[in-house]
Amino acid sequence: MTIGRILSVTVLILTLGLLTTAAQPQPVQRPITEQDLLDGLKNSSRWLTFSGDYAGQRHSSLKQLTPQNVGGLVPQWVFQTDVPGLPGRGLENTPLVVDGILYVTGNNNQAWAIDGRTGRPIWSYRRRLPENFSSKVCCGPVNRGFAILGDRLYMGTLDAHLVALDRMSGDLIWDVAVGDLKNANAITAAPLVVKNKVIIGVAGGDFSSRGYIDAYDANSGQRIWRFYTVPLPGEPGGESWPNPEVAARGGGAAWVTGSYDPALNLVFYGTGNPNPDYYGDDRKGDNLYTCSLLALDADTGKLRWYYQFTPHDVHDWDSTHVPVQADLTIGGQPRKVIMVANRNGFFYTLDRESGKLLVAKPFIDRPNWAKEIGPDGRPIVLDDIGSPEKCLPDNHGGTDFQPPAFDPDLKLFFVTAHETCAVWEPKKPPEPIGLGVRVPSGGRVLVERFEQFSALRAIDPTTGQRRWEHRYRPYPSTVSHDLTGGLLSTASGLLFTGDNDGYFYAFDAAVGKELWKFQLGAPVWGSAPVTYMLDGRQWVVTTAGLTFTAFALPSTR
Repeated sequence: MTIGRILSVTVLILTLGLLTTAAQPQPVQRPITEQDLLDGLKNSSRWLTFSGDYAGQRHSSLKQLTPQNVGGLVPQWVFQTDVPGLPGRGLENTPLVVDGILYVTGNNNQAWAIDGRTGRPIWSYRRRLPENFSSKVCCGPVNRGFAILGDRLYMGTLDAHLVALDRMSGDLIWDVAVGDLKNANAITAAPLVVKNKVIIGVAGGDFSSRGYIDAYDANSGQRIWRFYTVPLPGEPGGESWPNPEVAARGGGAAWVTGSYDPALNLVFYGTGNPNPDYYGDDRKGDNLYTCSLLALDADTGKLRWYYQFTPHDVHDWDSTHVPVQADLTIGGQPRKVIMVANRNGFFYTLDRESGKLLVAKPFIDRPNWAKEIGPDGRPIVLDDIGSPEKCLPDNHGGTDFQPPAFDPDLKLFFVTAHETCAVWEPKKPPEPIGLGVRVPSGGRVLVERFEQFSALRAIDPTTGQRRWEHRYRPYPSTVSHDLTGGLLSTASGLLFTGDNDGYFYAFDAAVGKELWKFQLGAPVWGSAPVTYMLDGRQWVVTTAGLTFTAFALPSTR
């Protein structure tokens, strides 16, 4: 389909949507309870958290769309936002869906309530930002979405505030400062509401800053607890930072939404790279708790356990991934597990009660930095990493922040993988280094003779073995930008995602066969689609560029 035809279809869909809005019944707006959040996707008309449920699986029980009929999907409406993000990137938002209304955020602290039938905006909100704020925001103007409880929506802002909005009107209820732009604090992740607490982390790890994760009272906005992701001398883990001055600006941002286990009362969050990114001589040691998965007590924020994927990282391999929970049988024993396909190129299955490593296998062809992950959970690092013959994943790593999915029936973990090949050159940053500044410390160059591409891969989390893959079109070997989209699976055996070329796909989740695709006209940049039931029809909504597009089978009415 040509771009011109897409624009014509878009105008027609928007026009039809506006004409038919008045004839549609208005939904009854019921407050969202803590039990609703615990129930996750049991109510098929809703998508109440960033990942759909607390487990982070992004797996819907809906079955109306099937491998047999998904080829009939057609666009129903398009909603165009009005403020761009970084060049070449688009929205990274996951909509919340409540009883026929979508709640979405834009790149520069905008938000909207949208009619799920027509795409018509019901209300809009925009927060005024300080001038020149973008020079302190890592890494670019982005917002990944809302959290919800009662009749309130919760959103983090680019100047590191947390705001509560009235769900019915979009009016501001309260506004609290989580951080300070002077320290390069920003919020780009969607909050997570747990037991009347709004949990949020800060971005900024590519600047000289110290990361943390906070919990705020959902009613008042009062801070309840804070966990710093980089310990100082005298604190547990502080010995991994011999220089306290470096630790005080050591990175470890938490800029992707976590998951929650109600039975264990643990929230799980991944943390980002240490700072400086690429030069590690001034921060000898493991640099806890960067590039780690943290298990925090939901009531107190106390650390129960951690697992560090990449000790002393010097390649910007953040571990900011949605941690996905499941109950599996491994080695003949039932296990409560948590799964991460990591930016360092290895896939991990951990015991989520203890953090014990159960499975660790590469999910890309050339991790090239570690021989394997040892039985103690630490990587066995190769001696000759960094040569052109042993080039490494680039700074997007084996995968990035785009959300994975897990099908509990097929017992398959789905991830967007990157195959890149880069050599790295660290450089000592100029002194002095103040708080809140970007610290130049070297970088990477892609090796041209190696093909660079992304692929959708299905992994058996009990063994780490690949079951199937779908390769996307290779991109120029000198450009690493093909991030591609996150994932959504359904109980009918479908898998939805998008790519950097602007295609939105449906695959057979069991075998990886492409079943349907639609050209959206703009890249799908790291966001994942959602699905919901409305008026007896299953809808699927994705972002592309600066738009949200809704798909469904043609109405039989």
